[in-house]
Amino acid sequence: MTIGILALQGAFAEHAHVLGKLGVPHFEIRQKKDMEREFDGLILPGGESTVMGKLLRTSELFDPVREKILSGMPVFGTCAGLILLAKEVEDDISHLATMDICVKRNAYGRQLGSFYTEETFQGLGMIPMTFIRAPYITSVSGDTEILAEVEGRIVAAREGNQLVTAFHPELNESLKVHEYFLNMI
Repeated sequence: MTIGILALQGAFAEHAHVLGKLGVPHFEIRQKKDMEREFDGLILPGGESTVMGKLLRTSELFDPVREKILSGMPVFGTCAGLILLAKEVEDDISHLATMDICVKRNAYGRQLGSFYTEETFQGLGMIPMTFIRAPYITSVSGDTEILAEVEGRIVAAREGNQLVTAFHPELNESLKVHEYFLNMI
């Protein structure tokens, strides 16, 4: 199994570190030609969703990434990656628009609104959750399943081959969420 990590901007190195701990081969996707490599799953890291959306388009990665996801490739979006996958983004444009969720960007405020908590993640039990200028999911539809909530707000969900978290599991010692994603493959 090999995982491609979108490496245009954001926390891609942190995801690579976690995959390294798990012994999973991975590589960075920076150019259209990188999409030609063989891989089994894709990670869209946290970062700045507007910048990442623009870079996906200017690097000609938008269509190949979207096509992979729509054809069933497992994808894991954290924070900005969650926003990229959302079909609806409150007060903003949608990007890849592959997942039946509506998202509120920067829902917890600015950098000072960042926080850490531990909550239950369906099937994994209590896990650490680090939120940095995080979004949350305001609603789900279709076959989307809610996996975790914090104070009544949806912070993790899955729809078929797509997994999203509003928090950054790559910034904690727990490997559970990445293992959950790898088990989807």
